[in-house]
Amino acid sequence: MKIMTSCVLSAIALFAATSAYSADANKANVIRVYNDTVAPTDQVAYEDAVKAYNKCLAQHGFKFAWTALTHATGNTYMYSYVAGPHTWADFDTMHTAGKACDNTWMTQANPHLKDETSAFMVEMSELSHMPKNKDDKPALVTVTYFTLKNGYGMDDAFTAAVKKITAAAEKSNWSGYYTLYQARAAGDGAPDYVLLSPHKSWADYGAGANPSVWKMLEAADGKADADAVRKSLDEVIKKVSSHVDSYDADLTYTPAK
Repeated sequence: MKIMTSCVLSAIALFAATSAYSADANKANVIRVYNDTVAPTDQVAYEDAVKAYNKCLAQHGFKFAWTALTHATGNTYMYSYVAGPHTWADFDTMHTAGKACDNTWMTQANPHLKDETSAFMVEMSELSHMPKNKDDKPALVTVTYFTLKNGYGMDDAFTAAVKKITAAAEKSNWSGYYTLYQARAAGDGAPDYVLLSPHKSWADYGAGANPSVWKMLEAADGKADADAVRKSLDEVIKKVSSHVDSYDADLTYTPAK
């Protein structure tokens, strides 16, 4: 898989980003995501190529798992592959270990790609609400993208609002589980934050959380505070979009134990 070129940042933004992440350099809270888009006529050949690549990884004793997700809604000719959470140093080790199969990917999978993007995402555990016995491979995952407006303080306002929602969710043992990630080096047009919500089935997805997030927040903190949080998010979010991914066991790579 190709290495994505990092987006160009201003000197101030680069300094701020470096400072924010350096404190967690040794923490296993980073995931890497590849998104592949193929033409409908290339799907069978592409999936065969992914299986060949996984076979190559297994033959070389590759120790890192890649979880495969097919896009069930939105662009259904897109595939996602997720590794982690790991430390930043783990990705250096992964890059070196995977070189043995780079040629397999480039010769067998690349010819069937219309597009491929890659990004790192840093888990914000303090802004996430997950069950204690979470399933690492849920059947379905709702992926919600948040793009913030440009301007000073937008990130702080967004995370402050999510922090209040998370505190209320934890306090009320809310059934609407989620993990929030901050995107890093995701390229032009990528979201600033990504929220993943797991589901056991389509029936579970369709039922949704009960109560809704705003009803939950209102019950926990009162209507005035809930309205203030909602207004704060409305003021900083530029764009929201979502789609549903489904776990694909056939394309997932699981290293031998």
